[in-house]
Amino acid sequence: MTEAVTEASATGRRKTSVARVRVKLGVGTFLVNGKSLEEYFPRESLVKMINQPIEAVGVGGQYDYTVTIHGGGVAGQAGALRHSIARALEKLDPSQRATLKKAGFLTRDARKKERKKYGQRGARARFQFSKR
Repeated sequence: MTEAVTEASATGRRKTSVARVRVKLGVGTFLVNGKSLEEYFPRESLVKMINQPIEAVGVGGQYDYTVTIHGGGVAGQAGALRHSIARALEKLDPSQRATLKKAGFLTRDARKKERKKYGQRGARARFQFSKR
């Protein structure tokens, strides 16, 4: 006899941002560092990005999300939150793993800012070369 999972927590990362989310049965409320989702992420595109795994699985207003995020900027934090939500939804319903995996929500985006190299202006840009 397997008991239905009603609560899950997961961690998501992107660049230097770390998002921890607790998902439990509810009405679809979002609490991000004590603020609503739209209040914390003012850009509509970021809110849409965060909601992608929820829409892919089709659990619109079934769960409440409590999130703590730190590090990075707003775009990196939104990416970390999307990653953590996808991981939590997979814990709640393992049968949705294929859907989330195919959409690419379970894969951590490993791209980070490349460090500046010595003898150069930036990570890749060189100082201007003058032949004469």
